[in-house]
Amino acid sequence: MTGTKSLPSPGDVVKSIAVQRRRVALTGWRLVAAICIGLAVLSLVRIVTGAQQIDSAGTIAAAIGLAIPIGMAGLGGLWSERAGVVNIGLEGMMILGTWGAGWAGSIWGPWTGLLVGTLMGAAGGLVHAIATVTFGVDQIVSGVAINLLGLGVTQYLSAVAFPGQPTQSPQVPPIGTLTLPGISDAAQTISAKGWFFVSDVASIVRAITYQVPYSTIVAVVLLPLTFFLLWRTAFGLRLRSCGEAPHAAESLGVNVYYYKYVAVTVSGGLAGFGGGVLAAVAAGIYREGQTAGQGFIGLAAMIFGNWRVGGLAAGSTLFGYTQAIQLRSGDAVHALLLVVVVFLVAFALWSIWRRRFTSGIVSLVFAALALVWYLTTDVLPDQVAYGTPYVVTLLVLSLASQRLRMPAADGLPDRRGEAK
Repeated sequence: MTGTKSLPSPGDVVKSIAVQRRRVALTGWRLVAAICIGLAVLSLVRIVTGAQQIDSAGTIAAAIGLAIPIGMAGLGGLWSERAGVVNIGLEGMMILGTWGAGWAGSIWGPWTGLLVGTLMGAAGGLVHAIATVTFGVDQIVSGVAINLLGLGVTQYLSAVAFPGQPTQSPQVPPIGTLTLPGISDAAQTISAKGWFFVSDVASIVRAITYQVPYSTIVAVVLLPLTFFLLWRTAFGLRLRSCGEAPHAAESLGVNVYYYKYVAVTVSGGLAGFGGGVLAAVAAGIYREGQTAGQGFIGLAAMIFGNWRVGGLAAGSTLFGYTQAIQLRSGDAVHALLLVVVVFLVAFALWSIWRRRFTSGIVSLVFAALALVWYLTTDVLPDQVAYGTPYVVTLLVLSLASQRLRMPAADGLPDRRGEAK
Protein backbone atom coordinates (compact mmCIF):
# COMPACT_ATOMS: atom_id res chain seq x y z
CA MET A 1 0.00 0.00 0.00
CA THR A 2 1.17 3.53 -0.71
CA GLY A 3 2.14 5.61 2.30
CA THR A 4 3.09 2.57 4.38
CA LYS A 5 6.54 1.39 5.27
CA SER A 6 7.42 -2.20 4.39
CA LEU A 7 9.12 -4.38 6.95
CA PRO A 8 12.86 -5.01 6.39
CA SER A 9 13.75 -8.32 4.82
CA PRO A 10 15.85 -10.89 6.73
CA GLY A 11 18.77 -9.99 4.45
CA ASP A 12 18.51 -6.33 5.39
CA VAL A 13 18.42 -7.24 9.08
CA VAL A 14 21.55 -9.38 8.72
CA LYS A 15 23.33 -6.56 6.87
CA SER A 16 22.31 -4.07 9.58
CA ILE A 17 23.66 -6.35 12.32
CA ALA A 18 26.90 -6.82 10.38
CA VAL A 19 27.31 -3.05 10.02
CA GLN A 20 26.74 -2.53 13.74
CA ARG A 21 29.32 -5.19 14.58
CA ARG A 22 31.87 -3.58 12.27
CA ARG A 23 31.25 -0.24 13.95
CA VAL A 24 31.78 -1.80 17.39
CA ALA A 25 35.00 -3.46 16.19
CA LEU A 26 36.22 -0.17 14.69
CA THR A 27 35.45 1.66 17.91
CA GLY A 28 37.38 -0.98 19.87
CA TRP A 29 40.42 -0.60 17.63
CA ARG A 30 40.25 3.17 17.94
CA LEU A 31 40.18 2.87 21.72
CA VAL A 32 43.21 0.56 21.67
CA ALA A 33 45.05 2.95 19.36
CA ALA A 34 44.21 5.92 21.60
CA ILE A 35 45.50 4.06 24.68
CA CYS A 36 48.74 3.14 22.89
CA ILE A 37 49.30 6.71 21.71
CA GLY A 38 48.61 8.10 25.19
CA LEU A 39 50.98 5.60 26.76
CA ALA A 40 53.70 6.43 24.22
CA VAL A 41 53.34 10.14 25.04
CA LEU A 42 53.59 9.43 28.78
CA SER A 43 56.63 7.24 28.19
CA LEU A 44 58.35 9.95 26.16
CA VAL A 45 57.61 12.58 28.80
CA ARG A 46 58.89 10.25 31.52
CA ILE A 47 62.20 9.83 29.71
CA VAL A 48 62.57 13.54 28.90
CA THR A 49 61.67 14.85 32.37
CA GLY A 50 62.88 11.97 34.56
CA ALA A 51 59.54 11.94 36.39
CA GLN A 52 59.38 8.18 36.96
CA GLN A 53 56.15 8.39 38.97
CA ILE A 54 54.19 9.66 36.00
CA ASP A 55 53.22 6.10 35.00
CA SER A 56 54.83 3.83 37.57
CA ALA A 57 53.07 0.67 38.71
CA GLY A 58 52.21 2.34 42.01
CA THR A 59 50.66 5.34 40.28
CA ILE A 60 48.63 3.16 37.94
CA ALA A 61 47.44 0.94 40.81
CA ALA A 62 46.40 4.05 42.74
CA ALA A 63 44.65 5.40 39.63
CA ILE A 64 42.65 2.20 39.25
CA GLY A 65 41.70 2.24 42.92
CA LEU A 66 40.56 5.86 42.71
CA ALA A 67 38.77 5.28 39.40
CA ILE A 68 36.53 2.54 40.83
CA PRO A 69 34.28 4.81 42.97
CA ILE A 70 34.09 7.35 40.14
CA GLY A 71 33.31 4.62 37.62
CA MET A 72 30.60 3.04 39.76
CA ALA A 73 28.92 6.42 40.28
CA GLY A 74 29.13 7.07 36.55
CA LEU A 75 27.78 3.60 35.78
CA GLY A 76 24.86 4.33 38.07
CA GLY A 77 24.22 7.56 36.21
CA LEU A 78 24.31 5.66 32.92
CA TRP A 79 21.60 3.22 34.09
CA SER A 80 19.36 6.06 35.23
CA GLU A 81 19.79 8.37 32.26
CA ARG A 82 19.48 5.59 29.71
CA ALA A 83 15.97 5.17 31.14
CA GLY A 84 15.33 8.91 30.84
CA VAL A 85 15.84 10.02 34.47
CA VAL A 86 18.59 12.54 35.26
CA ASN A 87 20.33 11.56 38.49
CA ILE A 88 22.48 14.29 39.98
CA GLY A 89 21.79 12.72 43.38
CA LEU A 90 24.66 10.27 42.83
CA GLU A 91 26.77 12.15 45.35
CA GLY A 92 24.16 11.69 48.08
CA MET A 93 23.78 8.00 47.21
CA MET A 94 27.55 7.60 47.42
CA ILE A 95 27.50 9.27 50.84
CA LEU A 96 24.89 6.76 52.00
CA GLY A 97 27.09 3.97 50.63
CA THR A 98 30.19 5.17 52.46
CA TRP A 99 28.34 5.30 55.77
CA GLY A 100 26.71 1.89 55.30
CA ALA A 101 30.02 0.27 54.36
CA GLY A 102 31.86 1.92 57.25
CA TRP A 103 29.26 0.99 59.84
CA ALA A 104 28.50 -2.56 58.72
CA GLY A 105 32.08 -3.26 57.62
CA SER A 106 33.48 -2.41 61.04
CA ILE A 107 31.10 -4.94 62.62
CA TRP A 108 30.73 -7.79 60.12
CA GLY A 109 33.61 -7.33 57.70
CA PRO A 110 34.23 -5.55 54.38
CA TRP A 111 31.98 -7.70 52.16
CA THR A 112 28.98 -7.15 54.39
CA GLY A 113 29.91 -3.48 54.46
CA LEU A 114 29.87 -3.32 50.66
CA LEU A 115 26.50 -5.06 50.59
CA VAL A 116 24.96 -2.68 53.13
CA GLY A 117 26.49 0.31 51.34
CA THR A 118 24.96 -0.90 48.06
CA LEU A 119 21.55 -1.34 49.67
CA MET A 120 21.65 2.12 51.25
CA GLY A 121 22.57 3.64 47.90
CA ALA A 122 19.72 1.71 46.29
CA ALA A 123 17.37 3.10 48.93
CA GLY A 124 18.44 6.60 47.92
CA GLY A 125 17.81 5.69 44.29
CA LEU A 126 14.36 4.37 45.16
CA VAL A 127 13.48 7.65 46.88
CA HIS A 128 14.62 9.52 43.77
CA ALA A 129 12.49 7.22 41.59
CA ILE A 130 9.39 7.72 43.75
CA ALA A 131 9.80 11.49 43.64
CA THR A 132 10.49 11.81 39.91
CA VAL A 133 8.63 8.93 38.29
CA THR A 134 5.53 8.63 40.46
CA PHE A 135 5.06 12.19 41.69
CA GLY A 136 6.66 14.02 38.76
CA VAL A 137 9.04 16.13 40.86
CA ASP A 138 11.62 18.00 38.79
CA GLN A 139 14.57 15.62 38.43
CA ILE A 140 17.22 18.25 39.18
CA VAL A 141 15.39 19.40 42.30
CA SER A 142 14.98 15.81 43.47
CA GLY A 143 18.67 15.07 42.85
CA VAL A 144 19.75 18.09 44.90
CA ALA A 145 17.39 17.00 47.66
CA ILE A 146 18.90 13.50 47.65
CA ASN A 147 22.38 15.00 48.04
CA LEU A 148 21.25 17.04 51.03
CA LEU A 149 19.28 14.10 52.44
CA GLY A 150 22.26 11.75 52.16
CA LEU A 151 24.47 14.16 54.07
CA GLY A 152 21.88 14.84 56.77
CA VAL A 153 20.91 11.19 57.27
CA THR A 154 24.52 10.02 57.61
CA GLN A 155 25.32 12.78 60.10
CA TYR A 156 22.35 11.72 62.22
CA LEU A 157 23.21 8.02 61.97
CA SER A 158 26.84 8.74 62.87
CA ALA A 159 25.77 10.58 66.01
CA VAL A 160 23.71 7.50 67.00
CA ALA A 161 26.10 4.73 65.93
CA PHE A 162 29.47 6.41 66.74
CA PRO A 163 28.75 8.54 69.82
CA GLY A 164 32.42 8.92 70.73
CA GLN A 165 33.57 9.97 67.27
CA PRO A 166 30.50 11.07 65.29
CA THR A 167 32.51 11.98 62.18
CA GLN A 168 34.09 8.57 61.55
CA SER A 169 33.51 4.85 62.00
CA PRO A 170 35.74 2.22 63.61
CA GLN A 171 38.32 0.59 61.36
CA VAL A 172 37.09 -1.82 58.66
CA PRO A 173 39.16 -5.02 58.27
CA PRO A 174 41.11 -5.15 54.97
CA ILE A 175 39.57 -6.95 52.03
CA GLY A 176 41.35 -9.81 50.27
CA THR A 177 43.61 -9.19 47.27
CA LEU A 178 44.69 -11.17 44.21
CA THR A 179 48.32 -11.51 43.08
CA LEU A 180 49.72 -13.44 40.10
CA PRO A 181 53.30 -14.03 41.36
CA GLY A 182 55.12 -15.02 38.17
CA ILE A 183 53.57 -12.36 35.95
CA SER A 184 53.74 -9.53 38.49
CA ASP A 185 57.39 -10.23 39.35
CA ALA A 186 58.45 -10.34 35.70
CA ALA A 187 56.54 -7.14 35.02
CA GLN A 188 58.26 -5.41 37.93
CA THR A 189 61.68 -6.41 36.57
CA ILE A 190 60.90 -5.05 33.10
CA SER A 191 59.33 -1.90 34.53
CA ALA A 192 62.52 -1.11 36.45
CA LYS A 193 64.55 -1.09 33.20
CA GLY A 194 63.07 2.24 32.17
CA TRP A 195 62.70 1.26 28.50
CA PHE A 196 60.55 3.34 26.19
CA PHE A 197 56.96 2.07 26.03
CA VAL A 198 57.83 -1.52 27.00
CA SER A 199 58.54 -0.62 30.63
CA ASP A 200 55.36 1.45 30.73
CA VAL A 201 53.31 -1.51 29.52
CA ALA A 202 55.04 -3.62 32.16
CA SER A 203 54.01 -1.08 34.82
CA ILE A 204 50.38 -1.54 33.80
CA VAL A 205 50.73 -5.33 33.92
CA ARG A 206 52.30 -5.08 37.37
CA ALA A 207 49.49 -2.84 38.60
CA ILE A 208 46.75 -5.26 37.49
CA THR A 209 48.47 -8.43 38.73
CA TYR A 210 49.79 -7.42 42.16
CA GLN A 211 47.57 -7.12 45.26
CA VAL A 212 44.42 -6.26 43.34
CA PRO A 213 41.45 -6.02 45.75
CA TYR A 214 38.65 -8.45 44.96
CA SER A 215 36.23 -5.53 45.06
CA THR A 216 38.09 -4.03 42.09
CA ILE A 217 37.53 -7.23 40.13
CA VAL A 218 33.81 -7.11 40.98
CA ALA A 219 33.61 -3.49 39.84
CA VAL A 220 35.41 -4.22 36.56
CA VAL A 221 33.07 -7.16 35.86
CA LEU A 222 30.08 -4.85 36.32
CA LEU A 223 31.14 -2.83 33.26
CA PRO A 224 30.79 -5.55 30.57
CA LEU A 225 27.81 -6.96 32.48
CA THR A 226 26.06 -3.60 32.16
CA PHE A 227 26.91 -3.42 28.47
CA PHE A 228 25.50 -6.89 27.91
CA LEU A 229 22.30 -6.21 29.85
CA LEU A 230 21.56 -2.83 28.27
CA TRP A 231 22.69 -3.48 24.69
CA ARG A 232 22.34 -7.21 24.14
CA THR A 233 19.07 -8.19 25.84
CA ALA A 234 15.39 -7.46 25.36
CA PHE A 235 15.33 -6.04 28.89
CA GLY A 236 17.99 -3.51 27.96
CA LEU A 237 16.23 -2.57 24.73
CA ARG A 238 13.00 -1.84 26.61
CA LEU A 239 14.87 0.13 29.28
CA ARG A 240 16.72 2.25 26.71
CA SER A 241 13.48 2.83 24.80
CA CYS A 242 12.14 4.53 27.94
CA GLY A 243 14.96 7.06 27.65
CA GLU A 244 14.57 7.58 23.91
CA ALA A 245 10.83 7.49 23.26
CA PRO A 246 8.80 6.62 26.37
CA HIS A 247 5.41 7.30 24.74
CA ALA A 248 6.22 5.02 21.82
CA ALA A 249 7.46 2.34 24.23
CA GLU A 250 4.25 2.65 26.25
CA SER A 251 2.16 2.28 23.11
CA LEU A 252 3.96 -1.01 22.43
CA GLY A 253 3.12 -2.39 25.85
CA VAL A 254 6.33 -1.53 27.72
CA ASN A 255 5.75 -0.72 31.39
CA VAL A 256 7.75 2.52 31.35
CA TYR A 257 7.33 3.23 35.07
CA TYR A 258 8.62 -0.24 35.97
CA TYR A 259 11.80 0.13 33.89
CA LYS A 260 12.45 3.62 35.21
CA TYR A 261 12.09 2.37 38.78
CA VAL A 262 14.48 -0.51 38.12
CA ALA A 263 17.04 1.73 36.41
CA VAL A 264 17.06 4.46 39.06
CA THR A 265 17.19 1.95 41.92
CA VAL A 266 20.09 0.10 40.28
CA SER A 267 21.69 3.48 39.71
CA GLY A 268 21.59 4.20 43.42
CA GLY A 269 22.91 0.73 44.25
CA LEU A 270 25.92 1.18 41.97
CA ALA A 271 26.66 4.61 43.43
CA GLY A 272 26.34 3.12 46.91
CA PHE A 273 28.73 0.33 45.95
CA GLY A 274 31.21 2.96 44.74
CA GLY A 275 30.89 4.78 48.04
CA GLY A 276 31.32 1.50 49.87
CA VAL A 277 34.56 0.81 48.01
CA LEU A 278 35.76 4.29 48.93
CA ALA A 279 35.14 3.69 52.64
CA ALA A 280 35.63 -0.05 53.22
CA VAL A 281 38.45 -0.72 50.73
CA ALA A 282 40.33 2.45 49.79
CA ALA A 283 40.35 4.09 53.23
CA GLY A 284 39.34 1.24 55.54
CA ILE A 285 37.17 3.63 57.50
CA TYR A 286 34.17 5.93 57.05
CA ARG A 287 34.81 9.65 57.42
CA GLU A 288 32.36 12.49 57.03
CA GLY A 289 32.83 14.28 53.71
CA GLN A 290 34.72 11.31 52.32
CA THR A 291 33.22 11.43 48.82
CA ALA A 292 34.55 14.96 48.17
CA GLY A 293 32.41 15.42 45.06
CA GLN A 294 33.30 12.11 43.41
CA GLY A 295 29.65 11.48 42.60
CA PHE A 296 29.67 14.61 40.46
CA ILE A 297 32.95 13.57 38.83
CA GLY A 298 31.32 10.21 38.09
CA LEU A 299 28.48 12.06 36.39
CA ALA A 300 31.07 13.98 34.37
CA ALA A 301 32.77 10.71 33.41
CA MET A 302 29.44 9.38 32.15
CA ILE A 303 28.89 12.49 30.03
CA PHE A 304 32.47 12.32 28.75
CA GLY A 305 31.80 8.70 27.76
CA ASN A 306 28.75 9.80 25.73
CA TRP A 307 26.41 7.67 27.87
CA ARG A 308 28.28 4.48 26.90
CA VAL A 309 30.13 1.96 29.04
CA GLY A 310 33.47 2.06 27.21
CA GLY A 311 33.72 5.83 27.22
CA LEU A 312 32.64 5.92 30.85
CA ALA A 313 35.45 3.50 31.78
CA ALA A 314 38.00 5.62 29.90
CA GLY A 315 36.78 8.83 31.55
CA SER A 316 36.82 7.29 35.04
CA THR A 317 40.36 6.03 34.52
CA LEU A 318 41.48 9.47 33.34
CA PHE A 319 39.96 11.22 36.36
CA GLY A 320 41.32 8.55 38.71
CA TYR A 321 44.77 8.99 37.20
CA THR A 322 44.78 12.75 37.75
CA GLN A 323 43.82 12.20 41.39
CA ALA A 324 46.47 9.53 41.88
CA ILE A 325 49.29 11.51 40.34
CA GLN A 326 48.70 14.60 42.48
CA LEU A 327 48.72 12.41 45.59
CA ARG A 328 51.94 10.58 44.73
CA SER A 329 54.31 13.15 43.22
CA GLY A 330 54.39 16.90 42.63
CA ASP A 331 57.13 16.43 40.01
CA ALA A 332 54.84 14.14 38.02
CA VAL A 333 52.08 16.77 38.05
CA HIS A 334 54.59 19.31 36.73
CA ALA A 335 55.63 16.87 33.99
CA LEU A 336 51.98 16.49 33.03
CA LEU A 337 52.15 20.02 31.64
CA LEU A 338 54.19 18.61 28.76
CA VAL A 339 51.55 15.94 28.19
CA VAL A 340 48.91 18.68 28.10
CA VAL A 341 51.00 20.57 25.53
CA VAL A 342 51.25 17.52 23.26
CA PHE A 343 47.53 16.75 23.35
CA LEU A 344 46.49 20.38 22.94
CA VAL A 345 48.70 20.69 19.85
CA ALA A 346 47.28 17.43 18.48
CA PHE A 347 43.73 18.63 19.12
CA ALA A 348 44.53 21.98 17.49
CA LEU A 349 45.89 20.30 14.35
CA TRP A 350 42.85 18.03 14.18
CA SER A 351 40.51 21.00 14.59
CA ILE A 352 42.26 22.98 11.86
CA TRP A 353 42.14 19.95 9.56
CA ARG A 354 38.37 19.77 10.21
CA ARG A 355 38.17 23.54 9.45
CA ARG A 356 37.29 24.42 13.02
CA PHE A 357 39.76 27.27 13.08
CA THR A 358 38.52 28.97 16.24
CA SER A 359 38.92 25.92 18.50
CA GLY A 360 42.24 25.11 16.82
CA ILE A 361 43.69 28.57 17.47
CA VAL A 362 42.43 28.60 21.05
CA SER A 363 44.03 25.19 21.67
CA LEU A 364 47.35 26.40 20.26
CA VAL A 365 47.27 29.45 22.53
CA PHE A 366 46.64 27.30 25.61
CA ALA A 367 49.37 24.88 24.50
CA ALA A 368 51.84 27.78 24.27
CA LEU A 369 50.84 29.03 27.73
CA ALA A 370 51.25 25.53 29.21
CA LEU A 371 54.69 25.19 27.60
CA VAL A 372 55.81 28.56 28.98
CA TRP A 373 54.50 27.58 32.41
CA TYR A 374 56.47 24.34 32.29
CA LEU A 375 59.71 26.00 31.16
CA THR A 376 59.56 28.79 33.75
CA THR A 377 58.75 26.64 36.80
CA ASP A 378 60.21 23.60 38.53
CA VAL A 379 57.30 22.63 40.79
CA LEU A 380 53.63 23.53 40.64
CA PRO A 381 52.00 25.15 43.69
CA ASP A 382 50.12 22.77 45.98
CA GLN A 383 46.85 24.50 45.16
CA VAL A 384 47.31 23.71 41.47
CA ALA A 385 48.20 20.10 42.21
CA TYR A 386 45.13 19.63 44.41
CA GLY A 387 42.89 21.19 41.79
CA THR A 388 44.26 19.09 38.91
CA PRO A 389 41.44 16.47 38.91
CA TYR A 390 38.75 19.13 38.74
CA VAL A 391 40.54 21.18 36.07
CA VAL A 392 40.95 18.03 33.98
CA THR A 393 37.24 17.30 34.43
CA LEU A 394 36.26 20.72 33.06
CA LEU A 395 38.83 20.54 30.26
CA VAL A 396 37.77 17.10 29.10
CA LEU A 397 34.07 17.96 29.15
CA SER A 398 34.67 21.16 27.18
CA LEU A 399 36.64 19.28 24.51
CA ALA A 400 34.18 16.37 24.36
CA SER A 401 31.01 18.48 24.25
CA GLN A 402 31.02 18.66 20.46
CA ARG A 403 30.32 14.94 19.99
CA LEU A 404 27.87 14.24 22.82
CA ARG A 405 24.47 12.68 22.19
CA MET A 406 22.33 12.17 25.26
CA PRO A 407 19.19 9.97 25.25
CA ALA A 408 16.42 11.86 23.49
CA ALA A 409 13.98 11.87 26.43
CA ASP A 410 16.60 12.21 29.18
CA GLY A 411 15.31 14.53 31.88
CA LEU A 412 11.93 15.10 30.25
CA PRO A 413 8.83 14.63 32.44
CA ASP A 414 6.75 11.58 31.52
CA ARG A 415 3.19 11.02 32.65
CA ARG A 416 1.49 7.71 31.92
CA GLY A 417 -1.14 7.85 29.17
CA GLU A 418 -0.03 11.20 27.73
CA ALA A 419 1.28 9.79 24.45
CA LYS A 420 0.51 11.96 21.45
